[in-house]
Order: sequence, then C-alpha cells, then structure tokens
Amino acid sequence: MNRIVSTALAATMALAIVGSAQAVETKPKKEPTAAQIAARERMTKCSAEWKEARAAKKIEPGMKWPKFWSACNTRLKGGTRA
Repeated sequence: MNRIVSTALAATMALAIVGSAQAVETKPKKEPTAAQIAARERMTKCSAEWKEARAAKKIEPGMKWPKFWSACNTRLKGGTRA
C-alpha cells in the first residue's frame, strides 16, 4: 500500500513539474515599456549617488534609501511628480 501511495505521489509531482514547465514556456516575455526603462535608469543613477554619498558621509542623519530615492527620482525627472 505504501508503494502505491508513493508511486502515485511521484507521478503527480512529475506531472506538476512538466505542466509548470510548459506553462512557463508558452507565455511570451513582455518587453519593458519606455517608462519602465527610464525608471530603471533613474534608479541606477540614484543608487550610485546614494553609495557615493554614504561613502563620503554626506547623508543627512536619519536619511534612509526610500526618502533619498524619492528626492533623487523627483530631481532626475525634472521636478515633476508622476
């Protein structure tokens, strides 16, 4: 009885793995939009600025990445909020 249950479980898991692999293969990958590409570029630039400022100890006390990112992102966008 134990062999039957383990065999059934193994077969079910194998089918689940094959099914999920097929589902992944059938979905086409979406290309990022121009806005997403621009946001990633701004994040990369802000991240470099954050690392430089932290290394030079020019970060205001209590400043965390989210607040820095928000200010930097707004500045790089030209001062406008989306």
